[in-house]
Amino acid sequence: MSTLEDLFKIHFWGVRGSIACPGTATVRYGGNTPCVEMLVGGHRLIFDAGTGIHVLGQSLLGNLPVSGHLFFSHSHWDHIQGFPFFSPAFMEGNEFDIYGGVIPHGVTIEHRLHDQMNQPNFPVPLQVMGANLRFHNLDYGDNIKIGDVTIATGELNHPGGAMGYRVSWRDYTAAYITDTEHFSTGLDRHILALADRADVLIYDCTYTDEEYYHPRTSKIGWGHSTWQEGIKIAQAANVKKLVIFHHDPIHDDKFMDAIELQSIQAFPGSIVAREGMKIMVDETISIAY
Repeated sequence: MSTLEDLFKIHFWGVRGSIACPGTATVRYGGNTPCVEMLVGGHRLIFDAGTGIHVLGQSLLGNLPVSGHLFFSHSHWDHIQGFPFFSPAFMEGNEFDIYGGVIPHGVTIEHRLHDQMNQPNFPVPLQVMGANLRFHNLDYGDNIKIGDVTIATGELNHPGGAMGYRVSWRDYTAAYITDTEHFSTGLDRHILALADRADVLIYDCTYTDEEYYHPRTSKIGWGHSTWQEGIKIAQAANVKKLVIFHHDPIHDDKFMDAIELQSIQAFPGSIVAREGMKIMVDETISIAY
């Protein structure tokens, strides 16, 4: 039987972009904003703290004390709004290393999380959190070593900046790439490097090409990509499994069903992310719900 030290497991706690959208029309794919947990070689890596991190936090309360490493792609609301509701961060005895890029004018991820929880934005300040929180500033191109796990970083094309991550352990790799907008001139070299021969590529597929290029409601310049562009990246980078991620809040379950069908026809290794979905990164890349 495998132990946690021998596993590379990905758990999706929030898969939406922009704004949480719970309701009867989004039950199957979920309505929480981004949060992806990776259990890699005995280490807990968490990517982004959208509303999905609240659900993750509740699941951890039965296994205290807990520790982990929280990586932020950037600090737009949908990626940080769950952090003040991450219960384990308020409890003494828990430990979290928190990583994020430094935006222009030297504003760190610690400063941005502090401002989010400062009055009048929120009633409880960051200082109330009782867990041991250690903050780390990242630059594009940095590599982080956590035991025998390597996390590489890369620049994404998003207003205000965003950071993508490549997680490598033993012979397996998963890339977390959101929020980013593709270029009209060709594939983004930063993304190709992060995604190169990845077993699993989690990619910002907020729009369809039709929505992105629509003559009256174009999304050009909004900082997001399409599932069709995700397939181009997956094919060029020789990715095994493409996970369509960061769903637009107006895309209901029926719409996402259609995207999954079309994407599989274009690239059989495609799958649409759902809340609660688990991927075991191994020779077979097994998926469970």
